[in-house]
Parts: sequence; C-alpha cells; structure tokens
Amino acid sequence: MTKLSTLKSNLKRGRVYRREDLARLSKSVDRHIHELVADGTLKKVAPGTYYFPKKTAFGDAPADEESLVRHFLKDDRFLLTSPNVFNSLGVGTTQLYNKRVVYNHKRHGEFTLGNRRFDFRVKPHFPKKITEEFLVVDLANNLDSLAEEPSFVLEKLSNKVRTMDSSKLKRNLAEYGNAKAKKLLMPLLNQQEQLAHA
Repeated sequence: MTKLSTLKSNLKRGRVYRREDLARLSKSVDRHIHELVADGTLKKVAPGTYYFPKKTAFGDAPADEESLVRHFLKDDRFLLTSPNVFNSLGVGTTQLYNKRVVYNHKRHGEFTLGNRRFDFRVKPHFPKKITEEFLVVDLANNLDSLAEEPSFVLEKLSNKVRTMDSSKLKRNLAEYGNAKAKKLLMPLLNQQEQLAHA
C-alpha cells in the first residue's frame, strides 16, 4: 500500500478535515492534499479546510454546516442561525434569505465555506440553542436589517410578547439584547407585568 492510499483509507466520508488533522496521517501532507484534491477525493471548502464527500444517488452530498463552521473556527462555541427562523414567530416576517449567521467568539465578517456564505458575528454572549425568547430578542436586535417595514413587524411583535413568559423574555433581553432591543422590548414587558398585577 502506498502512503497516499494509506492516508485515503483513514479518511471517513462526510468528514471535514483541517490541514493539521491530515498532517497526523501523512509526513508529506501538502503533496498528498494536492493529489487528493486533484483526483477529486477531497474538496477544498475553505483555506486549510477539506471535505471528504459522502456519495449519494444525486452525486456528492454537501458538507454538514455545523461541521464546516466548527472546523473553520476551531471552536465548538457558536450558534448557527438565519434570518429565516424569524418567520416561525408569526410576526409578519416572510422574506427568505440565502444567508447563515454564525454568532461566535472568534471571527467577524462574511466567509464562503463549501460554496455557502456565512456571516460570522463576534458576540460576547449567545445561547447554546435557539429558543423562542432568544428569537424575539434577536429579531429586535436585527429589526433594521430586515426587508419588512420595521413598524409593521414591531406591532405584531408587541402582540407576540403579550403571550409569552415575561420573566424568561426579560432574562434573554438582559443577556442577549443590544441597546435598541432593550429600548423596544422593555416598555412592552413592563406593560405586560403591570397588566398581570392589576
């Protein structure tokens, strides 16, 4: 068995690899990577990052987004989201965006990974998973960047807030809300609490 075929036999389909992962399997890593990309075994998805595609009846399956982001950041601490998830709140957002947003602690800017665009945003705090309360706060944080008329969305959002757990929403607002989100949502939450105690 050649050293190249030994390296190939250690690769797992569907996995994303950084150059340093492959360097553990080869003493001539740069030459071997060049050969594996040239013969189509590996696909370069970002600088120093490669994907060994899974085969399907329709061709090569794309790399898993979370795996791409994890290898690009070299970090597990991130939240992968999209403005499209705001549509699940039922507050009048219907636009579809061809964009993935990555809240993280390391990288800022737009990057293409595996032919997909990711908008990396450095944030000090974000949850491990998306909740409805976080989505409301995130929508308020990003209201000005949406295609819909902000006043229309805000009116529907006011109605939505009245149906939610105000203490959970307040916690999310305190932890993840920017100054604008706090200015928009705090009066609604205070009003809700006053009505509850009336």
